[in-house]
Amino acid sequence: MSLEGPQDGRVTLLAIDDNPDNLIALKAVATDALPGCVVHTVSNGADGLEMARRKDPDVILLDIVMPGMDGFQVCAQLKADDELRTIPVVFLTALRTDRSSRIRALELGAEGFLSKPLDDQELIAQIRAMAKVKEANRGEQRERDHLAALVDQRTAELEEVLDGVIQVVAQTIDSRDPYTAGHQRRVARLAQAIAVEMDMSPEWVRGIQRAGMIHDVGKISVPAEILNRPGVLNDYEMDLIRAHPVTGRDILAGVRFRMPIAETVYQHHERLDGSGYPRGLSGDAIILEARILAVADVVEAMASHRPYRPALGLDAALDEIRANRGTLYDPLVVDACLRVLEREGEAFADW
Repeated sequence: MSLEGPQDGRVTLLAIDDNPDNLIALKAVATDALPGCVVHTVSNGADGLEMARRKDPDVILLDIVMPGMDGFQVCAQLKADDELRTIPVVFLTALRTDRSSRIRALELGAEGFLSKPLDDQELIAQIRAMAKVKEANRGEQRERDHLAALVDQRTAELEEVLDGVIQVVAQTIDSRDPYTAGHQRRVARLAQAIAVEMDMSPEWVRGIQRAGMIHDVGKISVPAEILNRPGVLNDYEMDLIRAHPVTGRDILAGVRFRMPIAETVYQHHERLDGSGYPRGLSGDAIILEARILAVADVVEAMASHRPYRPALGLDAALDEIRANRGTLYDPLVVDACLRVLEREGEAFADW
């Protein structure tokens, strides 16, 4: 790297000053002392910001007192912009003793401060130093971008592995309960569509979909003969079934999901009026993810065949959530589910 800063020895300056004589003088000094130096000049802050975006200068020389947008406002916008914040800013002021201005400039992130009338040698030395700072800043930014890309790549790989594990768990549950094989996948699909309809963020949508895929993982502790029994279950057997959200929560509690998947699984049989299980939660004590999963679970379960009864059909399932909208089921979730199935009903007809 040369003394001037950039590796090719050329420095690009942007001077922002409402005094044209100052701009002429700055340009003359810089081009004379720095061979190949390119100087862009503008007379106001708004044009300065635009020029900075277009020319990507190595150093910005910025006057403080200007009509409209002053130098402090310009600096604040420069340092708030991810693309511009690495450009060093050197404030120029005629107030040699203005301590408060110097402090404010530094607080805004300015890298330098020169007083008018400018000393030519000091100006050139400052430009050279700041150009080197710009190169160092950009190098650090490239390194940060590279590390961020590696993190994103690794995160994507881990997310793919996590989805694979969730698929295996779901298939394991299905293999123990062939009558409801595919139930978790279908619930996950509908819950995901409901979450999208409710304009939830992609991360939350993905979390709800994952919770749906494994919401019955706790049934792994229930004997297969009970899961597959066509007749009515006794109280003891029903207690075993009703314990599956707790078992599911316990199984998932040690996994560090970014979303509350374990709690969603734990609460997916709770109801707004407190009549659900395992804790009898009501109202806002039930997290939104669980309220979404509850509606998707009920709709799929009623629409599909079960060992103890034939499929009741999608229409009956929708009648159920309409009739209990606001009582058992979250009204916003019910409305979103109805819109999804009204719009995409054929896609869910055979799940």
